[in-house]
Amino acid sequence: MSTTDHHDRAAGPQDAGPQGAGSQGAGPQGTASDALLGPADIRELAAALDVRPTKQRGQNFVIDANTVRRIVRTAEVRPDDVVVEVGPGLGSLTLALLEAADRVTAVEIDGVLAGALPATVAARLPERADRFSLVHSDAMHVQELPGPPPTALVANLPYNVAVPVLLHMLDRFPTIERTLVMVQAEVADRLAARPGNKVYGVPSVKANWYADVKRAGAIGRNVFWPAPNVDSGLVSLVRRAQPVDTSATKEEVFAVVDAAFAQRRKTLRAALAGWAGSPAAAEAALTAAGISPQARGESLTVEEFARIAEAKA
Repeated sequence: MSTTDHHDRAAGPQDAGPQGAGSQGAGPQGTASDALLGPADIRELAAALDVRPTKQRGQNFVIDANTVRRIVRTAEVRPDDVVVEVGPGLGSLTLALLEAADRVTAVEIDGVLAGALPATVAARLPERADRFSLVHSDAMHVQELPGPPPTALVANLPYNVAVPVLLHMLDRFPTIERTLVMVQAEVADRLAARPGNKVYGVPSVKANWYADVKRAGAIGRNVFWPAPNVDSGLVSLVRRAQPVDTSATKEEVFAVVDAAFAQRRKTLRAALAGWAGSPAAAEAALTAAGISPQARGESLTVEEFARIAEAKA
């Protein structure tokens, strides 16, 4: 189950926030803002749109003011940033981002939520409404975004599509320098895991192809409406200053990664036999890459996977 409202979709987290005008965060100029959504606002919007958060559909709205402020602060959103948000939902994180960034583009697959968000922005942040763009689409299918190229990605991502959406956005939009996503804690652990860790796997390696990845904090259950059954975590991804040094393509490297972890308990000689054509061919590629055929995928860095891909090529 996701810790955000995803309506069983690729782009549907909710990130509602602040609890009334008296507790609103500061905008770019340091002035108090009453533009952000509080718990009552969220419930009113949900009722007006006939959106009923249910645990069966993984719908959980963030209703804690400090959580929304913390996401924006942890993301280190700057006044010149062009932020892309996936799954804005009712728009609480969107509003907080608009107060801090130069521009925000939100990608929402749900027609009801996408239809309502521009009006919410116009009503609560009219002076910033011209800095907001909405793309009504599945994030997995987005190939271009309106306006200047994005410099940051900030989003609450549902568990079942968090990794593919994240990897797609990083791959499709190389101008994204900094990313902060909130995902189920288990997914956060996998994304940020290092070689040798028991949860290190395909998401860890592929995310590291693009960026330096680390956990950026934990999010409890009591900041959501309704409260989910799992904890959430923040993950920070800072794009590599230099790409992985390899002559192999991303597709070639990822093919090795997928093969290695498809049978993660097997040695690489056995796990990569299908990829290489035979156990002997796998051993030859591994030896050429300077990696023990008896090693397992969970012990290898992304650079070592790249060396294996090169050796086969």
